Amino acid sequence: MRQNPIDGTGRLGEIARLFLKLGTIGFGGPAAHIAMMEDEVVRRRGWLSRQRFLDLLGATNLIPGPNSTEMAIHIGLTRAGWRGLIAAGSCFILPAVVIVLAIAWAYTRYGTAPQAVWILYGVKPVIIAIVLQALWSLGTKAVKGSLTGAVGIAVTILSFLGINEVFLLFASAFLVMALSNLRRGRARQAAAGVMAGPVLLAATGAQAATGAAAGASISLLKLTGFFLKIGSILFGSGYVLLAFLRADLVERWHWLTDQQLIDAIAVGQFTPGPVFTTATFIGYLIAGWPGAILATVGIFFPSFVLVAASSPLIPRLRNSPWAGGFLDGANVASLALMATVTWQLGRASVIDWFTAALLILATVGVFRFKVNSAWLVLGGGAVSLLYRLFS
Repeated sequence: MRQNPIDGTGRLGEIARLFLKLGTIGFGGPAAHIAMMEDEVVRRRGWLSRQRFLDLLGATNLIPGPNSTEMAIHIGLTRAGWRGLIAAGSCFILPAVVIVLAIAWAYTRYGTAPQAVWILYGVKPVIIAIVLQALWSLGTKAVKGSLTGAVGIAVTILSFLGINEVFLLFASAFLVMALSNLRRGRARQAAAGVMAGPVLLAATGAQAATGAAAGASISLLKLTGFFLKIGSILFGSGYVLLAFLRADLVERWHWLTDQQLIDAIAVGQFTPGPVFTTATFIGYLIAGWPGAILATVGIFFPSFVLVAASSPLIPRLRNSPWAGGFLDGANVASLALMATVTWQLGRASVIDWFTAALLILATVGVFRFKVNSAWLVLGGGAVSLLYRLFS
């Protein structure tokens, strides 16, 4: 039986348990995390409708910061208010932080990052199946006609051609808004309302970055300010994060070497949970435990603020014909970008007959038998381990 999606008190325990689990088994990056969340909160628990989940996903892609973490925060806020916001975000981040801290300690002690490729060998193909299921279920809701369908196809093609994902997201949102409401006479009002959210969010990010820079007089403050800035302005994946980090940490301040930075990005990629826990690893290398904690808080704190600020706008966007069109465009573009990432991840994940067989079995399991994504991930890892031991 489905429960009322908004009932604040008494829900924190279930929110904490769910996002601790997802933070522990969430390999595969933001696309995989979002697919797992859709499976848990839409299909299994009924906390959100599919349309509401899509609207949150579209809104998440319009603000800077780690997308899957912001989705967790949005879900917690919707489910149990501001306490749910804190619980969901913190519990999703915490397992990755603990794992990354352990790896950072080993790295500084032994001089190299532990190799975990074998862990992901059987997990990655399973992740592809989970993401495909989410794309299918969300896509049937996001594609509302020929216009959104055509925009989704166009965004997918342009994304493969290397066009900037933030540009594609906003261009799609404005295009669908304009074309779907062309015969309505409220363009000026809609433009003002739609632009207000991004402008306010940009101002918030700029203010956080300015304040951080002003207080950067010692290394710990400078470290915290730097990651506050990154969390406030960065769109994109962990690979985009690499470019931002290298400019200051390697070239300008010489706090890290190129090899250390590459290892930090690798740790963020092969551990479960948010890729942005790369900041935890870097903070530990630079300033030990205090640096790790401050860098982690710095890069994730803006997400909590931005979600809290933007969340009240989402129902208003959906209720307005113009702003609703804007959100429809953002939704279908988000899924198109997610499809592009899935293709790229699939090419890197399905590399032989064993991984291809795992992908087929997981796809049958998730589509035909509705197997829980957590069991699929654990099963993929276990089968991979057995295959490695006995082959």
